[in-house]
Amino acid sequence: MRVAFFGTPEFAVPSLRALVGEGFDVVAVVTQPDAPQGRSRSTLIPPPVKVAAESEELTLFQPEKPTDGAFLVQLRDLRPDIGVVVAYGHILKPELLALPPRGMVNVHPSLLPELRGPAPIEWAIVRGYEKIGVTIMQLDAGMDSGPILHQIPHRIEPDVTAGELSAHLAEVGAQALVETLAMMEQGDRPPQPVPQDETRVTFAPKLTREMARIDWTKDARAIGCLLRGLDPRPGAWTELKGVEIKLFAPQVVAQPSQGAPGEVLSADQSLVIATGGGAVEILEVQPAGKERMAAKDWLRGARLEAGAKFS
Repeated sequence: MRVAFFGTPEFAVPSLRALVGEGFDVVAVVTQPDAPQGRSRSTLIPPPVKVAAESEELTLFQPEKPTDGAFLVQLRDLRPDIGVVVAYGHILKPELLALPPRGMVNVHPSLLPELRGPAPIEWAIVRGYEKIGVTIMQLDAGMDSGPILHQIPHRIEPDVTAGELSAHLAEVGAQALVETLAMMEQGDRPPQPVPQDETRVTFAPKLTREMARIDWTKDARAIGCLLRGLDPRPGAWTELKGVEIKLFAPQVVAQPSQGAPGEVLSADQSLVIATGGGAVEILEVQPAGKERMAAKDWLRGARLEAGAKFS
């Protein structure tokens, strides 16, 4: 089976490597252009999929947009049987979806129709879900709305971060992908597309700066879910004396809190903050302009005392 692979971030790399490892003929890898970084924006950083594709000596394309006419001609000339899309970063137009004879399939890290959208892993943790998974679906013109070909569920561990869960689901997604393509290739038992139940649809929209701000009036569990769901990026943030700081690695404190929401209860060997219900102990912090560090190390120089207030 000749495969055209579309993907960009680290999450997509295990799927690409699995396709190559299982002997699928990956005739093209399509990823986003190198991203400028640094203060001058002069340093170009290649996306992880580009690095993986070059290490496998695969044919690589980096169009500004996948609607580019010259790119479509080049891809058509390679005669892919099927397209595979894993966190590529663009919504594909009908002309491109119809280019491979077998259409295109997508690896999506949720149990669709739950959590359609760009940030399903983060929102699953933020909302306190106990289960997530991966879905292989047939792509259509909608947002994660195509029929389901295969699903693998996964339990969300209580203290897992979005980064940890993403790394695991990337491997699960690679497994589900090769299983699906193998069934399609065999032909005797091809996966049967199952339409999504539109009455069960939920959404996982793009993460925003405002949703990442900690609301200390919420209870300790909800705040813990927010911090873990936005770890490592973009990070849940708050302010202390008008200065922004990101908080990570929360532990819910068992005993009831007597402080006002956002009030520092302890700033000695650990940072304990009152919430609208209970308290959280913070094990790691990232002050504005600095690297992430252990909270106890930050506290040595922060001159923070009990009674100070995060807002």
